[in-house]
Amino acid sequence: MSDFQLRRLGLLMEPEPGLEAEGVLNPAAVRGPDGQLYLFPRLVARGNHSRIGIARVLFNETGDPVGVERLGIALEPEMDYELRSDGTGGCEDPRITFVEPLRRYVMTYTAHSPNGPRIALAISEDLFRWQRLGLATFQPYEDIAFEGVDNKDASVFPVAIPDSSGQPSMAILQRPLFPGTRPEETACEPASRLVDLDRESIWISYCSTAITDCEPFHLGHFGSHHRLAAPVAPWERLKIGGGTPPILTRHGWLTIYHGVSELSESSGSARKLSYSAGVLVLAEESPQVVRYRSREPVLVPELPQEREGIVANVVFPTAIDRRDDLGSTDRFDVYYGMADNRIGVARLDVPEHLPSAAFADPPQARSKTLPSEMRPKEHADK
Repeated sequence: MSDFQLRRLGLLMEPEPGLEAEGVLNPAAVRGPDGQLYLFPRLVARGNHSRIGIARVLFNETGDPVGVERLGIALEPEMDYELRSDGTGGCEDPRITFVEPLRRYVMTYTAHSPNGPRIALAISEDLFRWQRLGLATFQPYEDIAFEGVDNKDASVFPVAIPDSSGQPSMAILQRPLFPGTRPEETACEPASRLVDLDRESIWISYCSTAITDCEPFHLGHFGSHHRLAAPVAPWERLKIGGGTPPILTRHGWLTIYHGVSELSESSGSARKLSYSAGVLVLAEESPQVVRYRSREPVLVPELPQEREGIVANVVFPTAIDRRDDLGSTDRFDVYYGMADNRIGVARLDVPEHLPSAAFADPPQARSKTLPSEMRPKEHADK
């Protein structure tokens, strides 16, 4: 396993009847103005209709998260880009960051409309009242058109980041889901498949007008794109995607991302996928530079609650909380979806030194075939 280790603290939320009948999962988490930690889970009602809830995290006497107090709904699908005619879709999988230059919380979330999943944004000053800003838009990059492409799992940085021209900007991590790059599609290809780096990667993109004017209403139009990371290791061979919002550590910007592989007992059309989590560390001054990336996942589906649910064999990290309240700037709690049905929490202690052995696919590369030593090996179902 990686020198970055996640230790499970336990199950935090299970679905209740009604608005959570089909699952409670993939939350955002952020400290409020009162210093308390608030969770924003995706609540899935019958018919796959999703809302974003709000809850206060409860801690025991030693400071471990042990439960939540449900407080209501933060966002309910209302706009045309959040609604589908068959009653499905909605507001899903939020990430929340307090963006210091804007002095506001920024939520990125997945809006499901008849056109498919898209990144939407909302802002708040107190976490309880949210104002929608609409869908994010993305300028093209060379011959790559991001508009009209499905997109999920985006998150923003808390401070201004210089874009390629040096302009202070609000930076976003995003992973467009180009046709043919979903894990259900890439699983049909051979293990030595050619990876399309431009269309299978996590990207970092920039919006300069929001920071320049300090007006969040100018937020949402992103350009100056840079390809960040593509599938490299066996555990992420089928897909790499976003996870927790970037948070600053002693080594740089840390994000816990997700990767998808295929379980060895899959055969024919009955392919079984496994979602795991890994660590990505980006340079503080220039987050386009990858300083570290997990060779092995730091969290894989092992518990029954992670292996059995709405979607089996899934751990899906979406939120991270630095435990400054415990006097430890190197300790983080990671909140994650369990089999698309529940929410768990694990603890990450950042090592004193950045491990030297790490993957980092070359940014200048355009396409490649996975070398034989990095192709998936047969393993038993966990």
